[in-house]
Amino acid sequence: MEPSRAVEKSSPSVPGPGREPAGDEVWARTGLKARLNWLRAGVLGANDGIISIAGLVVGVAAATTDSTAILVAGLAALVAGAISMALGEFVSVSSARDTERALIAREQAALRADPEGELEELAGMYRAKGLSPHTARQVAIELTGRDAIAAHLDVEHGLDPEDLTNPWHAGLASAVAFVAGAALPLAAMVLSPPEVRIGVTFVAVLVALTVTGSVSAWFGRAHRSRAVLRLLVGGALAMAATYGIGALLGATVV
Repeated sequence: MEPSRAVEKSSPSVPGPGREPAGDEVWARTGLKARLNWLRAGVLGANDGIISIAGLVVGVAAATTDSTAILVAGLAALVAGAISMALGEFVSVSSARDTERALIAREQAALRADPEGELEELAGMYRAKGLSPHTARQVAIELTGRDAIAAHLDVEHGLDPEDLTNPWHAGLASAVAFVAGAALPLAAMVLSPPEVRIGVTFVAVLVALTVTGSVSAWFGRAHRSRAVLRLLVGGALAMAATYGIGALLGATVV
């Protein structure tokens, strides 16, 4: 069974000669990559909670100084957003898990149908990574004897059959993180004096986004300052836009 074009473009799970394994490769081989999916979902959920609820309460506060109205609107959006985030993450990760299970079933069927051909395929993949034909075949034989399915899934798809993604973890983490992130701008808004509540919320949100942006950059092995800057600009624009709409509508109503 020949690997798909998408698989050929994926990062190999075994480093070639003279090449240090990248961070994601280490995570995949040690089983950490799938277990950290819920942490990634949590970071994204927190960002969404901070920005979406901050934009909403700033917009409402620009239209009215009624603390009860701001609190009710913020709590309603918090609950709806948490449910939406959890459901979306659950469905997304469930789809990924279904794909992983399909890959496992396909490899199992291929190994039952043509074990010798699959062994040769595995050896060929290791030759493509730079191993000599003799060494590649020996590696393939040893890995096949230990766990043939795991060997093929690792080299072809970077997948560990014992470490599949968990949609429940991702959904719960996303919902909890959304609530935690949303609680910050909501609390800053309703607990601050009316004359400074928008400014306090604006500053609190930018500080929170700096933290979550840094964590997100660490998870994604990305450039920290660029990741933080994107979040800060996006959050500031969201609050500015909703403030303008709230102020316009509030003035119109009055």
